[in-house]
Amino acid sequence: MPLDGTMRDDPRWQAVARRDADADGQFVYAVKTTGVFCRPSCASRRPKPENVVFFAGPAAAQAAGFRACRRCKPEASAANPMAEIARQVCRLIDRALDDGAERAPTLAQLARMVKVSPYQLQRGFKRVMGISPADYGDAGRLQRLKRHLKAGEDVTDALHAAGYGAASRLYERAPAELGMTPGTYAKGGSGQRLGYALADSAFGRVLVAASQRGVAFLGLGEDDAKLLTELRRDLPRADLSEDRAVLGQWLTAVLDYLGGATPHLSLPLDVRATAFQRRVWDELRRIPAGETRTYTQLATAVAGNPKARRAVARACATNPVSLAIPCHRVLREDGGLGGYRWGLERKRRLIQQEAALSRPAAAE
Repeated sequence: MPLDGTMRDDPRWQAVARRDADADGQFVYAVKTTGVFCRPSCASRRPKPENVVFFAGPAAAQAAGFRACRRCKPEASAANPMAEIARQVCRLIDRALDDGAERAPTLAQLARMVKVSPYQLQRGFKRVMGISPADYGDAGRLQRLKRHLKAGEDVTDALHAAGYGAASRLYERAPAELGMTPGTYAKGGSGQRLGYALADSAFGRVLVAASQRGVAFLGLGEDDAKLLTELRRDLPRADLSEDRAVLGQWLTAVLDYLGGATPHLSLPLDVRATAFQRRVWDELRRIPAGETRTYTQLATAVAGNPKARRAVARACATNPVSLAIPCHRVLREDGGLGGYRWGLERKRRLIQQEAALSRPAAAE
């Protein structure tokens, strides 16, 4: 299907109008009067905007009956030209972190290494990867720290091995990135207090677990023991205690949502995530109740790259609070349900229930 819109203020049309090579690989445009599709930087005569339709890529344009331009050869240029540069930058950052560098190379240093401007690199890398080079470096350092801690290393040694020259830099960010202090993480969550509550709902048994910061886990099933196993999988030695009184307000909100009293579920959250996961989860929370998106649409919104849909699907699958972060609102390209941690029938019912609850509001 064509992408939305051909208006003059559409950024895709603006890219075509200025023959922006940076836009190559993100979409193609087709001209209805000639039956030809081109890449944005094509040097052919500029068409009238009312005759233009946009597609995500050459395959979609061909499926709609258009043929490739012989001048710009959009099929040969389908790959994003920034993709190889982004891969080079990732390798440079990974190499620096593997060598124990306290900081990854700066944006200016990376730009010189790959022979593009810092502006082009920042914009292009984020378009391909969904995060900035600095975010990629931070996420890589954090993953190295986790590996050292899980291997049983002393916290101080692990910090230096992962490239944290000053422990204070990590401890300032630890609650958001690790969900706890590095020492607590090294102990498998030992000492972290999580209260949990189980209850019957319209979708089976529901388990809600939370720290003082917010909800850390939300699961659906038929077996309490299996739900508790899922909870313990990430933090096997966390201090878990059943605490329905403390979780009462949050549990009530979840039960009301599952019972169809409201199409929305808004809860304070305490979840750990990489930079890319957080971007995907933030985008999921922007999908209105009663609507759905495809994995490709989500990948385009998050990373500017429809081919990132597998990475997006993985971020959805690792979502620990799947009702508050509504990954059930994402479908396959053919309209199929795809996957869902708590079962496809529950996913289908959630989508149908939200659509039914949202319909009256939309009609008013």
